[in-house]
Amino acid sequence: MTVLIKKDENLQIEKMELGSFGTNSYIIIAQNSQDAVLIDAPDEANKILDRLKGINLRYILLTHNHMDHIGALSLLKQKLKIPLATHPFDAQNLSCSTDILLADGDTISFGNLELKVIHTPGHTPGSLCFLLGNYLFSGDTIFPGGPGKTWSPSDFEKIIESIKNKIFVLPEDTKIYPGHGDSTLIKEEKEKFEIFSSKPHDPNIYGDVTWLS
Repeated sequence: MTVLIKKDENLQIEKMELGSFGTNSYIIIAQNSQDAVLIDAPDEANKILDRLKGINLRYILLTHNHMDHIGALSLLKQKLKIPLATHPFDAQNLSCSTDILLADGDTISFGNLELKVIHTPGHTPGSLCFLLGNYLFSGDTIFPGGPGKTWSPSDFEKIIESIKNKIFVLPEDTKIYPGHGDSTLIKEEKEKFEIFSSKPHDPNIYGDVTWLS
């Protein structure tokens, strides 16, 4: 199912929940040109291709290289023949080659819109978020109620640093659209994180952590 998130005279944002893991894929369209980008290619390539008819897709952007975010990637690349962009740390282990290597602070322009690239390591070394105005597409870096899953204490430290230094510095009314599940606001997550930070924790904490558990 495709959900319309935002539509005005400048842009249109849609969310598709795809695959057995319920992974979110986002289509952002510049209204002035119908140029667009696709964020993540989870699964069910034919559903994505059907929705993209009549749209001038310019780029496929990956938040990270986990299988539940790239299941449709090979077929989309084969059919659409457009550039794939991701961080160099996550460009390996993909089913097709990366065309554009992204770094923190880069921008991606399409139509009259511009996305800012934010490198947020922790869930994976090359995890990226994409910022458009007050919309943040966060992949698996942050969700409503907690950070993305980590596989070691050092990864947990990295994801917390990414969230504090790269995400929580954005305006509090910025809306977060994660790689799974529903949206949230930076203000809400900052308040929950303050409660989390005020309590003692195992120094070796990692895994599936929630702010209020």
